[in-house]
Amino acid sequence: MATAIPEVRIKGGSFLIETRTPEEIFTPEDLTDQHRLIGQTAEEFVAQEILPRSKEMEEKKPGLLRELLQKAAEIGLCATDVPQQYGGLELDKISSIIVSEKMARNGSWASTVGAQSGIGVLPIALFGTEAQKQKYVPKLSSAEWVGAYALSEATSASDALHCQTRAALSPAGRHYLLNGSKMWITNGGIADVYVVFAKLDGEKFTAFIVERGFPGVSVGAEEHKMGVRGSSTTPLNFENAPVPVENVLGEIGKGHRIAFNILNFGRLKLGAGCVGASKYLIAEAARWANERHAFGRKIADFGLIKEKLGEMVARAYAVEGVSYRTSGTIERALEGVHPAAPTAAQETMAALQEYAVECSILKVMGTETLDFIADETVQIYGGYGFSSDYEIEKAFRDQRVNRIFEGTNEINRLLMTEMLMKRAMKGELALLPAAQKLLDEMLSLPSPSGVEDGQPLADVAALVEGLKKTVLLVAGAAAQKFMAALPEEQELVGAVSNLVMETYATETALLRARKKIARSSEPAARAEADATSVYAYEAADRAEIEARRALARIAEGDLLRAYLGALRRFLRRPSPDRIGFLRRLADRALELNLYPFA
Repeated sequence: MATAIPEVRIKGGSFLIETRTPEEIFTPEDLTDQHRLIGQTAEEFVAQEILPRSKEMEEKKPGLLRELLQKAAEIGLCATDVPQQYGGLELDKISSIIVSEKMARNGSWASTVGAQSGIGVLPIALFGTEAQKQKYVPKLSSAEWVGAYALSEATSASDALHCQTRAALSPAGRHYLLNGSKMWITNGGIADVYVVFAKLDGEKFTAFIVERGFPGVSVGAEEHKMGVRGSSTTPLNFENAPVPVENVLGEIGKGHRIAFNILNFGRLKLGAGCVGASKYLIAEAARWANERHAFGRKIADFGLIKEKLGEMVARAYAVEGVSYRTSGTIERALEGVHPAAPTAAQETMAALQEYAVECSILKVMGTETLDFIADETVQIYGGYGFSSDYEIEKAFRDQRVNRIFEGTNEINRLLMTEMLMKRAMKGELALLPAAQKLLDEMLSLPSPSGVEDGQPLADVAALVEGLKKTVLLVAGAAAQKFMAALPEEQELVGAVSNLVMETYATETALLRARKKIARSSEPAARAEADATSVYAYEAADRAEIEARRALARIAEGDLLRAYLGALRRFLRRPSPDRIGFLRRLADRALELNLYPFA
């Protein structure tokens, strides 16, 4: 499917040291009619097939999840990223994340179909031999078989490479015997096929395709969970389970390549799903605020309710932009790569690795934005939001696991800075020279960031420049101070990652708003400008706190004072009427009873 993505190819992480233009990124305003039709199809499926059966899912009606997966598969929703020759739709990445957005209205369903269409089928579709693809992928695409991904263990959830599950070649040499247990396996109780990671001979981390019917494979009892109760989550046990040698997935000892790249894709789709859930909750909060009365007035008329709604809209606007910018960049990198080509897995893996930082940013920001919005929606509902008679209570419970899924947010924060530093050390990203130049110039008291005369949101553009300098200042000073010991300073690494995220999201919101302003009359783009300004100024507030905390760990005395002086110059900003921005955003959402953007 033709996608209106920018032609420029951008290196991962380069947003920290390069300046982008609005036309160089993909935004929701670039969606084609075909994209919107795909979204409408997915949305209608959820409304007609999933929501009416939400209670049955929560009650774990036998056979229901398989039935719903098969209905979804009939219109291709279980194989959005699978080549057509194996029964898939072979959609572009933009279409794929649109589907993820629409599926997210029900958390249990989002987990179920996300596992089926993502981590359940893609490892085999991308890394399998032709025989493996022919045997498994069409049945997973049609949901005749259900798939699952077995990586986590009770003692090594985040530290997956230190798994205890073992594999050994049988005496006859025709099977590998698996022994061990996996935990928290989504779709575990209903799956027919599992992608299982184990250490061959205790050291070679390897992926295997394991069928439920293999001897020695047993499924544990369903977990009793806080949220996503309608999905199936179980342990998976192996006791001398014979797995045919031809069921090794990928190369022996190279299972980490599959595991981590599939997780990158999972982070992309999970972040997109959180965007969809956030937009749904904003609509529900606006509708409730318009209908609920207190003290003789709609609660939508109260300033503190408007403040909540406006903040929810601004944060969703920024992370929605991050979702489409990241997906569009990956799509551009994969242009010309046919999903069924012999090199498809290698090229897809390279693209996901190139933008692994951006995928982690989307995962963390998406899940934490949804957490904020879900909490505020419950608050707007008041006591009704705490009652299981209302869907909002379930939505609040369901979203909590997202900050644990696909690598905890803490792990992702550590990974962001680690990946950026590794690329810098290899010379793949000129972060270190840029940081060193900034540190060398810092004491010369450079003039404040310039204002782009005649450009809309020039104040925000100056903040973006300042945020980038702040990242370089903190990261460069941290690297200078701690050198090889920096990974042990996890709080500091986390602070750097928080600065990186705020920078990416603020620049994205700015570019998105400027694109809209250039294409529309000024009044039509007022809401986009308001959302961008709110997000940018609050991001600068958060960044200043993070940077001060980090710099106090790095330096003291005159050097710390110099660092803090530079920080004040970098993030110098006026004090606009943020309350006015938030009121206008809230009024727009209340007028539409919807999230007010594309």
